[in-house]
Amino acid sequence: MDERDRLAERFEGHRPHLTAVAYRMLGSLSEAEDAVQETWLRTQRSGVDGVENLGGWLTTVVGRICLDQLRTRKTLREDSLETHVPEPVLSRADGIDPEQEAVLADSVGLALLVVLDTLAPAERLAFVLHDMFAVPFDDIAPIVDRTPASARQLASRARRRVQGAAPAPDTDLARQRKVVDAFLSASRQGDFDALLAVLDPDVVLRADSGEAMPSLSKLVRGARSVVAQALTFSKAALLARPALVNGAPGLVTVQEGQLLSVMAFTVVGGKVVEINILADPARLKRLDVSRLGD
Repeated sequence: MDERDRLAERFEGHRPHLTAVAYRMLGSLSEAEDAVQETWLRTQRSGVDGVENLGGWLTTVVGRICLDQLRTRKTLREDSLETHVPEPVLSRADGIDPEQEAVLADSVGLALLVVLDTLAPAERLAFVLHDMFAVPFDDIAPIVDRTPASARQLASRARRRVQGAAPAPDTDLARQRKVVDAFLSASRQGDFDALLAVLDPDVVLRADSGEAMPSLSKLVRGARSVVAQALTFSKAALLARPALVNGAPGLVTVQEGQLLSVMAFTVVGGKVVEINILADPARLKRLDVSRLGD
């Protein structure tokens, strides 16, 4: 085995971790995988002679790449963050594939990614690297061109935003699935009262239809308003089926092998407190529906 092969083997050992970091930074698995590939290319070009902690070094490299992408995205993005839904990771309703486990560790639900999308790029990097992956502020500071104390402040501001806006979901998947199934059944039957019973009074529904259908993107607050939206799509609910969305019970609509929508639910105390719907055809095409099974 030559030096390049040994380096490739060592890099592959870190790939799941790097993908997990990049997904939390970018909110898109396809973009995360591209960022990890760019990390590999930079690793090949620069070499790792003298690098004592390869994992830490690679984490900072992928962090820089993601930070650059976030800054570019912030400049170019025209869609409203109010209705933007990140790209989910889909799995069969009966379990997550082993290779997805590292990406989805620590319950990275869409509700959390929605909040992370509202952070400034440097805040997001400081929070993700420190709070989620225990990277020291001394290592984060050079990435964001700040002092360690300033990097700590970035993470602290981000932490307050996340704690104030990202609900902590129930941990019992079976109980979550029961709530989501009740929502689906009530939607199919057009049962207003049954829908109202599974929703938190302050539930938030966020629908992202992308640039192709911007008029269908919306943010709806309050149980009665969300029920009215759910009843509008009662016919579409007939095509919906259970799946795991970022490791939590959700729903997907697939017709003739084409993914039409993904619904992610945040369940707290046995009630739905947030529903995030991705119906953007361009981004849905990037999702791997083969993981959903037949």
